[in-house]
Amino acid sequence: MESDPIDPSHGVITRREFGRVLGVAAVGGALPALAPLSAPAVPFAPSAPSIQGADIVFMPATELAARLRRKEISAREVLTAHIAQIEKVNPELNAIVTSAFDRAMADASRADEAMARGTPLGPLHGLPIAHKDLVETEEIRTTRGSPFYRDFIPTRDAPIVRRMRAAGAITLGKTNTPEFGAGSHTFNTIFGPTRNPYDTGKSCGGSSGGAAVALAAGMIPIADGSDTGGSLRNPAAFCNVVGFRPSPGRVHTGASTWSPLSVSGPMGRTVADAALLLSVQASGNDLSSPLAITEDGARFAAPLDRDFRGVRVAWWRGLGGIPFERDVVNVVNGTRSVFEQLGCIVEEAEPPFDGVDDAFATLRHLGYHTSYAGMAKQRPEWIKDTIHWEIREAERQTAADVARASARQARAYAESQQFFNRYEYFVLPVTQVMPFDVTIAYPTNVAGTPMSTYIDWMRSCWYVTFMANPAISVPAGFSPAGLPVGLQIVGRHRADWSVLQLAHAFEQATGHRKRRPA
Repeated sequence: MESDPIDPSHGVITRREFGRVLGVAAVGGALPALAPLSAPAVPFAPSAPSIQGADIVFMPATELAARLRRKEISAREVLTAHIAQIEKVNPELNAIVTSAFDRAMADASRADEAMARGTPLGPLHGLPIAHKDLVETEEIRTTRGSPFYRDFIPTRDAPIVRRMRAAGAITLGKTNTPEFGAGSHTFNTIFGPTRNPYDTGKSCGGSSGGAAVALAAGMIPIADGSDTGGSLRNPAAFCNVVGFRPSPGRVHTGASTWSPLSVSGPMGRTVADAALLLSVQASGNDLSSPLAITEDGARFAAPLDRDFRGVRVAWWRGLGGIPFERDVVNVVNGTRSVFEQLGCIVEEAEPPFDGVDDAFATLRHLGYHTSYAGMAKQRPEWIKDTIHWEIREAERQTAADVARASARQARAYAESQQFFNRYEYFVLPVTQVMPFDVTIAYPTNVAGTPMSTYIDWMRSCWYVTFMANPAISVPAGFSPAGLPVGLQIVGRHRADWSVLQLAHAFEQATGHRKRRPA
């Protein structure tokens, strides 16, 4: 039976307390200790000299997986290196908020034993992973960044977690997220803020911010995340990693819905790493969602190389006049020549976005009201102001408002298909702003233009969400201050493979991913 939401008498753990107790136990002592799992002695030993820890933790996941299969390194060595890196950098960055290191080491021992026996191995064999703290993990605390769930211990894994673990991934903990994933800045009252590894005074984005930071800082080689208004793409852009928003229905998380707004997907330090993880996350023949895409996900693990000569690319031209900070514009527009050098035909064009501001917000409000209105009435002080605002807006809306929003959503899909009949890709910035001060809740001004709500500064992401097409954030370069900027590539309807291919080509041509945090 799943544990109940938290007792209000419990206190909130501080970042300092978190750093002190991280080690091999769950955070803060509020979580019952995870007993070490028994594991037999494993005769497996690497067939090559041990690889140094610093090389292990920043090695691409695809290469690490290959070395594990070639027996050049053991799963225990890989896990040990990542735990050491977490203990070194996480107290300052606050990306991993609950750990399960003893359990992970037992799983790594079993993985090495399977290798020694010659047991068939999954594509993620021996790769450590930490899951976003919104997704349920069996016997590992899942707080959703909320006081309501600070002590919540699920009794089973979410479907996406089951698929990754069945493929050989080793769960070592959970990554930080805003309260209920609301907003693109990662902080909550349970764990505090997660900090950008390129400047710890800056935001890492969100809501998959803990995942992005853990990747950028070498704490894990692959990560899962989710995305409604940009939560896979925004933190990837802020942290110089890759975040892929798959087509709605590509990855089933357990919730059955007709809405295409929210999806789950992969993050990695390279496009190929994200594609490898997607090959496992993709639902395949799982029909439990009405939007399910039943294509075999294994194709995403194939080589991503492609000839782009003559391919038509639409280059953004302002998204209807929404504001962007100058550093974002300069870095993104400076990459246009890369696509031309790849052989693409690049033209300025974009689909219409009129009416999307109101329509997206209307549909988003409904989701928050359905999920959290009851909680807000039960304990209003445990719900942050921006979620209260979402609930109030939902209650203010009329049926006619919702009908108009649904009609605009349908028109957006039709307009997108017409646009992509001419172009194979649409390229634009991921974010409208550079990473901002970690102590503020959200930007209230972009390039001199006031922002009315906490989601207004994320429109360059959620305009794309509304199109229902696959989109990726890939490192585009750095500002003069040394902060990362992300490039967003959008593809045709359900053309996830194609998006990954162009992102890979851009990544290979630029190499921005190689610049690590200091």
